[in-house]
Amino acid sequence: MFVTDKELETAIETALEAGYRHIGTAHVYENEEVIGNVLKRWIGAGKIKREDIFLVTKLPPVGMRPDGVRQYLRKSLDLLQVDYVDLYLVHVPFGFKDVEGDMILGDKTFDVDFSTDHQAIWKAMEEQVDKGLTKSIGLSNFNITQIQKILDNARIRPTSLQIELHEYHQQKALVEFCKKNNIVVTAYSPLGNPGLTTFFNKFGKKVELPNILKDPIVNQVAQKHNKSPAQILLKHIDQKGIYAIPKSTNPQRLRENMDLFDFKLEDTDVKTLNGLEKGVRLLDFTIFDGIKDHPEYPFPELR
Repeated sequence: MFVTDKELETAIETALEAGYRHIGTAHVYENEEVIGNVLKRWIGAGKIKREDIFLVTKLPPVGMRPDGVRQYLRKSLDLLQVDYVDLYLVHVPFGFKDVEGDMILGDKTFDVDFSTDHQAIWKAMEEQVDKGLTKSIGLSNFNITQIQKILDNARIRPTSLQIELHEYHQQKALVEFCKKNNIVVTAYSPLGNPGLTTFFNKFGKKVELPNILKDPIVNQVAQKHNKSPAQILLKHIDQKGIYAIPKSTNPQRLRENMDLFDFKLEDTDVKTLNGLEKGVRLLDFTIFDGIKDHPEYPFPELR
């Protein structure tokens, strides 16, 4: 889950060399500065132009108020060393009280802010588009009810929703809702996320998460197509018209995850993989004490 700045810098360089042009981050990941340094170096050397990169970052939970939107987007732009991002997302639908103006990833000491006002926050997000600081705006980890409330009052509609989505949690109803409303769905943790076990254990939450890459059915389909399990998982998502953003710092896997376009899953493969749905959510945010009591906790089934 955790990598050094040097490891991350190497991974970004490798990804850019392999042809990746979509870079997704968030203020709470604390890696915007490293990404900014690499982009500045590549743009300065003429290897890429700013417009070649689709750059995404997110509003942190401690910024869930109108002035927080303005404050934290400016912080992100400064760290990324760019004049604008292509997409700015509201990271989560709930908020924390802003302590000393920042937030450390995984810090459990932040107090839940129960006064989250999505409409006021979204209006501030729209203002950032007007100012040219972001090309588009969207949401992350919102449920259907929360998204609909935004749509009902939005001047600028959300263009994208980023959610946990993989074979064990396919979110069919949410994906269908987004398609009907012309909202692009992006899947995070599309390969599952074994690294989350280390992350959770670091904060005293002992968990054993399923390893989707070792699922026997996934491996059977992989053998059939002479592809890796990761490629099968990503292809399944891709054929549904969903964007996937797998996380990796391994050079071989970075290149492998791009190699998806010389094969197609058959209808029987898709049906088989659809059948792996288990309703297993890997990230429920309960590392934050009291979060289930927040009125905007997005997973009512887990209360």
